[in-house]
Amino acid sequence: MAVALIHHPVTDKNGQTIAAAVTSLDLHDIARAAKTYGVEAFYVVTPLLDQQELVASIIDHWVTGAGAQYNPDRRTALALIRMEPTLQAAMQDMAGRHGAKPCSVVTSARMDDSNLDDAGLRGLVRKGGPVLLIFGTGWGLAPQLIAQADYRLAPIQGHGEFNHLSVRSAVSIVLDRLFR
Repeated sequence: MAVALIHHPVTDKNGQTIAAAVTSLDLHDIARAAKTYGVEAFYVVTPLLDQQELVASIIDHWVTGAGAQYNPDRRTALALIRMEPTLQAAMQDMAGRHGAKPCSVVTSARMDDSNLDDAGLRGLVRKGGPVLLIFGTGWGLAPQLIAQADYRLAPIQGHGEFNHLSVRSAVSIVLDRLFR
């Protein structure tokens, strides 16, 4: 089981396909959640070279630099991060490490054509074989990326009409529901 955070292709609030910026908070919090729940890898996906350099410098600081000595737990979590320019590259990396193409599961707060609920996701993971759980930044994954996925996980539903969680929160909730 691995998690991917996609920065391109994602949408903006107007529905346009964009590349969103990487945030240090997402890297730290999602890596910590992934480590807590036993996820094997956290793929950060962006084709933008300056964003790749930012990710590399954050990883370097916390995994091999001064941050590694300052906070060994953070080092362990951020060591899960794998930088890839595209989702396809992340899937190829995962397939290479497992000898099989991963099953792809996309997430969205607006997905009205979901075909997998929490119990279905647990069953998929228990069956064995690699699974890549895919989250989007910005205003969510671009429609063309969603259309390519094997499964679409039902959205997290709160207790009202507001449904705009941070991706950090969504990853933590989904992982907790999956592995509790």
